[in-house]
Amino acid sequence: MKNRQSIGRRGEDIAAKYLAERGCSLLERNVRTAYGEIDLIVQRKEALIFVEVKTRTSRAYGYPETAITEAKMTHMVQCAEDYMQNHPEFVLPWQLDVISVELEGDDEYKVTWFENAI
Repeated sequence: MKNRQSIGRRGEDIAAKYLAERGCSLLERNVRTAYGEIDLIVQRKEALIFVEVKTRTSRAYGYPETAITEAKMTHMVQCAEDYMQNHPEFVLPWQLDVISVELEGDDEYKVTWFENAI
């Protein structure tokens, strides 16, 4: 389990850096809500972005983004709505994005950003 957690953490680190390089400000990480966890919450211009990060070390089980099931999408929406209800200071439009991270070695990786994925 630790290996899976460390892979997921590395993917989140890569995704946070990738988003920062594209003008996003990281607000929070690994936020627990009544409906589950939000990996990253970033702000870009006048929008909040709730980000689900999926990381894989191989394509044996498909691309990372294929792990986003209908049930996961429902949980993502519920998490974002719960967060917004509990943070009235954010009166911004919001969206749900997915970042796919494919680890290809110690220092190599491929990132794909699916904006407004849900």
